[in-house]
Amino acid sequence: MVIKSLELSNFRNYSLLNLSFDRGTNILYGDNAQGKTNILEAIYLCATTKSHKGAKDKDIVNFNEEEAHIRAYLEKKEDEIRIDMHLRKNKSKGIAIDGTRIKKAAELLGIMNVVFFSPEDLSIIKNGPAERRHFVDMELCQLDAGYLYNLNHYNRIVNQRNRLVKDIYQNPSLRDTLSVWDDQMAAFGSQVIERRITFTEQLNDIIGEIHSRLSGGREHLKVVYEPDVTSENFAEALHRNQERDIRLKMTSTGPHRDDFSFLADGVDIRKFGSQGQQRTAALSLKLSEIELVKKMTKDTPVLLLDDVLSELDSNRQNYLLNSIGDIQTIITCTGLDDFVNNRFEINKVFRVANGTVDAGQNGGI
Repeated sequence: MVIKSLELSNFRNYSLLNLSFDRGTNILYGDNAQGKTNILEAIYLCATTKSHKGAKDKDIVNFNEEEAHIRAYLEKKEDEIRIDMHLRKNKSKGIAIDGTRIKKAAELLGIMNVVFFSPEDLSIIKNGPAERRHFVDMELCQLDAGYLYNLNHYNRIVNQRNRLVKDIYQNPSLRDTLSVWDDQMAAFGSQVIERRITFTEQLNDIIGEIHSRLSGGREHLKVVYEPDVTSENFAEALHRNQERDIRLKMTSTGPHRDDFSFLADGVDIRKFGSQGQQRTAALSLKLSEIELVKKMTKDTPVLLLDDVLSELDSNRQNYLLNSIGDIQTIITCTGLDDFVNNRFEINKVFRVANGTVDAGQNGGI
């Protein structure tokens, strides 16, 4: 799959922008805070309906406007697809595929698969469990409509149950309604747990070899899923913890508290690894994500690299850039020196400055 072109209107600092991308490697370069990442954010929105920054629609629309538009033209397995997204400050977003409005944003997921890699992702191993869950959730939501359905329902029930346990603390007569929510939460949550187990197995089929090559054969990496509760014991655990949840005014058990650890030759590098080990493992994770998308969709994702090369040493830079020759890649950076010096193949170059983009150079770098 490739993105042929992207059109933006009143999106972030772009009043109007039309870009045509090459099927290979595309470079967006320029000083910081000029709008390079905003272009990647628009692409990510078209793939996932969400900003990779967690931004709300009202914050994405140009400050002086009430609405923004994104239009992406894709080529996927010889089919051409158009995605239109209408963002509004005070209403929910509107989405259309080939001119037909979709009723649920979830219908968009899976049409355009992207892998987003930013400097923040290099800290995913050592940061909190919420970031690791987010990584797994965003990947599975692109690849598995059933997982998206179960996760959305589960999250909605957790929020409703949290409100209920707070109300029970003030009004104990509501206690009898808690079991109804527990049954639904266990049903959807168990599906989430089982799919995360399978995802971890699929990831481990890929990540070990990639990490071995990245580490020069010195380490073997394994991802370990650490569920807060098993699917078999979930319903019983919810019932057992009801009094504690009412006292804490929150739901203390379930896959919303899961975590994932990373073992290098049996050592938990989240706790005991060096920063270099953690960053190498994060790179292995992102490269494995690319391969997993290829394997599950029988197609290639679009790779979005947001100024991540400046955070990698030359060996990791070389490995990353040499691993992506067969997929469309859009890279943001502040300068072209690394590409020129290492003679990496670049198909199209865009210079970004103050919300304008100049497609000046093509190839030959």
